Amino acid sequence: MRSYGQYCGLARSLEVVGDRWNLLIVRQLLVAPARYRDLVDGLPGIATNLLADRLRDLEESGVVERRLAGSGSVVEYVLTPWGSELREPIESLIRWSTPLMVRGPASDSFRPEWLALAVPALLDKRVKVRRAATVGLDIGDQRLQLRATRAGFEVGPQDGRERDATLRADPAYVLGLAAGALTLSDAHALGVVEVEGDESVVRTVFAA
Repeated sequence: MRSYGQYCGLARSLEVVGDRWNLLIVRQLLVAPARYRDLVDGLPGIATNLLADRLRDLEESGVVERRLAGSGSVVEYVLTPWGSELREPIESLIRWSTPLMVRGPASDSFRPEWLALAVPALLDKRVKVRRAATVGLDIGDQRLQLRATRAGFEVGPQDGRERDATLRADPAYVLGLAAGALTLSDAHALGVVEVEGDESVVRTVFAA
């Protein structure tokens, strides 16, 4: 492990998670435990040998551990309790990134599962939930749902629960709404979103 040689919490944290790809691996495991192949698929651009090296380093540092998936013999990676504590600083970085996201994805890769971390991180610090609601998020051919409860926000696959409304938009506009950088009225005026169902619920969930 590289060392900055500084008795500083930030320096020692970066010695563990500061290498390229490390925090993105943690991002994937915050969404859900994953098998090696799932991590390769969820991290476009990473070389398989580099992923193996990073996983080994994170495991040796106590951030990640391996376990058997279900009753089979397939290994999956999961965050340790200490590794899971990285959720808060990662969510803070997501909120800090808002100005960097304005320019849109351009040619960058995008996976809808990344919204599972980003949307709650953006909404939790900005919106007070007054009543439970479920909003479908249709991102291209991907179907997700956003649940708002007194405990906060959660994004995951649609589970058959009745939805109050459905929002159809590209990911950049969903993130803009969640960050409060785009109002629903402006999005309608630009023709970049469609709402089916109770639009007042969407406005309430996104504090639009």
